Amino acid sequence: MTDRVIAAEPLSAAPADPAASPHVDAGDAGYRKDLKSRHINMIAIGGAIGTGLFLGAGGRMASAGPSLFIAYAVCGVFAFLVVRALGELVLYRPSSGAFVSYAREFMGEKGAYTAGWLYFLNWSTTAVADITAAATYAHFWSMFSDVPQWILALIALAVVLAANLISVKYFGEMEFWFAIIKVAALVAFMLVGIFLVVTSHDVGGSTPGLANIADHGGIFPNGMMPMLLLIQGVVFAYASVELCGVAAGETENPEKIMPKAINSIMWRVGLFYVGSVILLALILPYTAYSADQSPFVTVFDKLGVPGAAGVMNLVVLTAALSSLNSGLYSTGRILRSMSLAGSAPKFTGVMNKGGVPYGGILLTAGFGVVGVVLNARMPEDAFELVLNFASIGIIGTWAMIMICSLLFVRRSEQGRLVRPSYRLPWAPYTQIVTLLFLGSVLVLMWMDGGISRTTVNCLPLIAAALVGGWFLVRGRVRQTAGTRD
Repeated sequence: MTDRVIAAEPLSAAPADPAASPHVDAGDAGYRKDLKSRHINMIAIGGAIGTGLFLGAGGRMASAGPSLFIAYAVCGVFAFLVVRALGELVLYRPSSGAFVSYAREFMGEKGAYTAGWLYFLNWSTTAVADITAAATYAHFWSMFSDVPQWILALIALAVVLAANLISVKYFGEMEFWFAIIKVAALVAFMLVGIFLVVTSHDVGGSTPGLANIADHGGIFPNGMMPMLLLIQGVVFAYASVELCGVAAGETENPEKIMPKAINSIMWRVGLFYVGSVILLALILPYTAYSADQSPFVTVFDKLGVPGAAGVMNLVVLTAALSSLNSGLYSTGRILRSMSLAGSAPKFTGVMNKGGVPYGGILLTAGFGVVGVVLNARMPEDAFELVLNFASIGIIGTWAMIMICSLLFVRRSEQGRLVRPSYRLPWAPYTQIVTLLFLGSVLVLMWMDGGISRTTVNCLPLIAAALVGGWFLVRGRVRQTAGTRD
């Protein structure tokens, strides 16, 4: 072992606490508990607020009308249930391997392998979108207009990558301030929006109020189907809510910090997502919004506020960098847990002196670089296909979390372990309903046709790749398990 790489140290025997897990994950050794309560709280809210709201809500509003708030509310409830289930598992046994570690305990190595690579599928493809989006948003300002897009993309990747490689504290600080910017922007918009509605202030020739909904087809101007078909995109907008579960492995006293952070997700989703969409529908008719512009920029442009477009562009850029930051952080921890179990390349299991699993982070960053190169030569439809694959990855990840939760509850009923006091309510029915919802999202993707249907039709190929990969790594997995035992 060199002085630059920290191997997993032997862990002590399971504690005497009857609620403690007999499972020991070698991937949890070597991390530093440098994330504070404020980091975890902002990571939780930052994971729930991204470009899906700041940018994606415009096109969705134009398609589904005011009913978009129903889609955000429904998906927000299920996102909360997923992170609440993960929170119960975290309090049972905090782990930086998060749901991969729990899948290993309750489903075996095949389950951990599947959960981990589905998560990597999500973030490796999302990294492509984040890097390209960051470069595109930077071109908004004249000082960057002549800089080639690939250079801006590499700069964005280098800055975020450097923060992740130094220490978890730098990641936490960067994510903290990214989240602060996003929350401040939303709070400012909501205060302005409430003022416009209460005072009936003219906005681009339109008077804010219920008339903007009632006089333009009501809540469902184009029927219910457009709203239902948008659910797949709204689910992707909530991707990253599970990030706080990964971060719990690097914080002190997760049993005190995690419940507060997770419980706050519900009201934040209701306030920021649902509240913002309702305000947007009240301020302007749904026909005023488009996929080409952030709906918040649309409102401020109609108001004639100088510099509003530049400010919101900065916020959207921040959201893209925040997403990239989260992806590099979480995949690094997940891949290390997998590597030390034999189901990921060995180099993804090494750590530097700062307690950072840099191998896995560099692997994800490498996919981002390749993605930028490919995106320059790929037609727009092909790039949309990449984003749809990310949706498949997050649906798979959420499903694995709920399956682990279901098996966890079953073992507790058998008396083999004790559930913590912080629990997912109405189990096991909650997990079953959530799994049915996730299955229905795949059906809606297929019904939507186009790129979405093509992505669903690729599921057999994804399954074949996972099966083929398992046969390649199973020998090392068994060898590692034998050595561990």
